Amino acid sequence: MRVLKQSLIALMLASTLTLSGCGYNTLQVKDEAVTAAWSEVQNQYQRRADLVPNLVNVVKGYASHEEQVLTEVTQARANVAGLKVDREVLEDPELFQRYQEAQAQMTSALSRLLAVTENYPDLKANQQFRDLQVQLEGTENRIAVARNRYITTVQDFNSYARQFPQVMTAKVIGMDTKPNFSAEQSAQQAPKVSFD
Repeated sequence: MRVLKQSLIALMLASTLTLSGCGYNTLQVKDEAVTAAWSEVQNQYQRRADLVPNLVNVVKGYASHEEQVLTEVTQARANVAGLKVDREVLEDPELFQRYQEAQAQMTSALSRLLAVTENYPDLKANQQFRDLQVQLEGTENRIAVARNRYITTVQDFNSYARQFPQVMTAKVIGMDTKPNFSAEQSAQQAPKVSFD
C-alpha cells in the first residue's frame, strides 16, 4: 500500500511537472491578449466610423458639389461596417487582409475629404468642423497606437507558440500563429507633396 501511494505521488508530481512545461496555460493567456489587443483596434475603428457621418454632414453643408468625395467616404464606411469582424478574422489571413484593405480604403477616402476642405476657408474656420477634425486626427493616432500594441502582442504570441515544447502543445490543441498587420504596397513610396 505504501509503495502504491509513493508511486501515485510520484506519478502526480511527474504529471504536474510535465504539464507545467508544455505551455498550455501560457498559450491560453497569450491568445487572450491577442484577442484583447484586436478588440482595442476594432474599438478605435468603430470610433472613427462613428465620427465620419458627422464630419460628412458638416462638409456637405459647405461643399455640396463635392458629391463624389462624400460618396466615396460614405461607401468606404459602409464597406468597413459590412465586414463581420470576429475571432475568425484573427485566424484567417485572407479575411484579415480584406479587413485591412477596407480600413485602408476608409483612411484614403478620409484623406481626400480633408483635402477637399482646403477649398473652403469658411469650413476650415467653422468650430464644429475643427472639433471633428481634431477628433478624427486623435482617432487616427489612437488607431496607430492600438495597431502597434496588437503587432507587439501578436509577435509575443507567435514567438512563444513557435518555441519548443509549446509548438507541440499548440499543434495538439490546434492553435496556429496569428496574422499581423502589413502595410499597403503604396506605403512603400514616399507621398508626393505639391503646393500648386
